[in-house]
Amino acid sequence: MHEALAYLPQILPAYIAYIIAVVSPGPAIMAIVSTSMVQGRKAGMTISLGIFAGSLTWACAAALGLATLLHTYAIALEILKVFGGFYLLYLAYKAFRAVRSDHDLPTAKTVKAPTFKSLVLRGYGIHVTNPKAIFAWLAIIALGMPQGAPASVAVLIIGICTTTGFLVFMGYAVLFSTQHAVNIYRGMRRWIEGAMAAFYGFAGVKLLTSQI
Repeated sequence: MHEALAYLPQILPAYIAYIIAVVSPGPAIMAIVSTSMVQGRKAGMTISLGIFAGSLTWACAAALGLATLLHTYAIALEILKVFGGFYLLYLAYKAFRAVRSDHDLPTAKTVKAPTFKSLVLRGYGIHVTNPKAIFAWLAIIALGMPQGAPASVAVLIIGICTTTGFLVFMGYAVLFSTQHAVNIYRGMRRWIEGAMAAFYGFAGVKLLTSQI
């Protein structure tokens, strides 16, 4: 690992690229935000664990050269893309149903608490079924790992980036589970759920129709 530290100047641009990618709104961040506001901090942090696990999965896959495997078995990527697209459309449907609901505004106390396992799997499913995540990780590792660099450089990149990602995901969960955020949600529930439905729907259709 000491040898890998010599590559920090090359790793820095990759780290900056990762930060930009991880803080940008996407299906994973939107899931953390909505879960935290509706079901509370614990639920938001739990789904963040699942999203983190999905990110770590793609990071390790990229480091192990999954691009070569996907190039050889392109159908695997297409299947993953279809699953990811329909999963996002399912989330859009759920958000749309919430918009049409005339029930009292949901809160962490009135919403039936999902299990730890279901939240983790939901977060993991959102991230691991998004094939664009693997390409983001491939780009980050390629950017920070010059030709001929030892494997420890990839380990360092993954370690630094995933630690940052974990803190960002948990930070979103804490931020959007505050009472102020919950009050905003309760006052603008239909607008927020509508925006979620539109976002997930757009992302799902885009993923299903994109050429990867």
